[in-house]
Amino acid sequence: MKSFITTLRIKTFLVLLTGVAVLWSCKSENKPQIVDFNKAVTGEVRAILTDAPFVPARIEAKHNTKVIVELEVIEQTMRLADGVDYTFWTFGGKVPGKFIRVRQGDLVEFHLHNHPDNMLPHNIDLHAVTGPGGGAEASLIAPGKSAQFSFRALNQGLYVYHCATAPVGMHIANGMYGLILVEPLEGFPPVDHEFYVMQSEFYTTGKFGEKGHQDFDMQKALDERPDYVVINGAVGASAGENAMTVKVGETVRLFLGNGGPNLVSSFHVIGEIFDKVYVEGGTLINHDVQTTLIPAGGSAIAEFRCEVPGTLHLVDHSIFRAFNKGALAQIKVVGDENHNVFTGKEKEEVYLPEGSSIQSISSGKQSSAAEILPEKSLEERLAAGKILYNQNCMACHMDHGKGIAGTFPTLVNSDYLQALPDKGIGVILNGLQGEILVNGEKFNNIMPAVSLSDDQVASILTYIHTNFDNGGGLVNSAEVREWRNKK
Repeated sequence: MKSFITTLRIKTFLVLLTGVAVLWSCKSENKPQIVDFNKAVTGEVRAILTDAPFVPARIEAKHNTKVIVELEVIEQTMRLADGVDYTFWTFGGKVPGKFIRVRQGDLVEFHLHNHPDNMLPHNIDLHAVTGPGGGAEASLIAPGKSAQFSFRALNQGLYVYHCATAPVGMHIANGMYGLILVEPLEGFPPVDHEFYVMQSEFYTTGKFGEKGHQDFDMQKALDERPDYVVINGAVGASAGENAMTVKVGETVRLFLGNGGPNLVSSFHVIGEIFDKVYVEGGTLINHDVQTTLIPAGGSAIAEFRCEVPGTLHLVDHSIFRAFNKGALAQIKVVGDENHNVFTGKEKEEVYLPEGSSIQSISSGKQSSAAEILPEKSLEERLAAGKILYNQNCMACHMDHGKGIAGTFPTLVNSDYLQALPDKGIGVILNGLQGEILVNGEKFNNIMPAVSLSDDQVASILTYIHTNFDNGGGLVNSAEVREWRNKK
């Protein structure tokens, strides 16, 4: 018994000793540097500021200096989504605001300018500042005025900045936020690409995708019910033609921020695993991460290597925000396939489990009953239909409408669609299952019924018939309503 107790004590001691060693190792690896703020800096430079998704070049100087930052507040109307405009309040004319890069220990001389055409006073609160209000009190200015203050960048890390003029939430919700990077004294390890990615929300009087100019809705903001959750300031701002581009084998560092003002981001890259995450933009490093939380007013730094070609989707994994509210950006990876890492589809077989039945994503109520909207022109239908197609159809039929061979049929010059007497109204409202023949190819899959209003069905079908070479033609909501009432 005594021998057993002695052995147990030795094992316990060894476990504790190992734990202490591991903790000490982590502490030593990530120990923050201490800045001597009494030490003079050498020379001065004007900061190079960039718009998302671009980042200023890494700092090569090995000494601290005075960095002069000039940032202008501009209130202006810009695109929020296709056909949707919004009056943004910006730092530098874009949302998010300019990316600022300094080194730990630098003396930052900050100049904030409020453009004379603006309507409101503004200021700036930089989370990288040690001082009252993060600089907010020192920088409050009316339109046509400028303010100057200085601060020492004491702590390394990636920090959010934002306007802090009352009402603070409204200024942030209208686009007044950005990121400032305080590089560690020794700098970051080199990578092939660095990108600036920032999520935020917009609260508009109209619903997502509703055309025209949209105003800020304070009640929705108070209720935390955003119509838009976007990456880099607008729907599709860093996707499609605006996607970031890298090559196979290259390394990527993402400087990630969340302007809020309300939601927490569950940031994820579909098709990649983060090799390193600087947790909350600080010195603690986590490894092999799938999804990282970024609080409102917070940040993270994520790194990974691109091993295979394809399009990576950057999303908030609170996933309806990504595919229904706009929280999606893309990185296109170009280069040779690497089948040692990923093969793509190798084969496909029919799988018909017992009890298979059609699915519905309907709420149980026909949304057309809510209101009857005026008929739209062909141009209006096409613009609305494009957005609706991207939200409801693109995942299966792809953005080009050609579907996926053997799985989802093409919508391009589709003999099946063109032969339907109801132009496809019934397929959208009731769904479809069982074998069909499209352009000579057999398909046997399930399309779920979708709950859309008469007006939305008309727009989406007008887009499909016109954009995908199915004879064109305007589909009116009255046709959808008539079909629905017959059933």
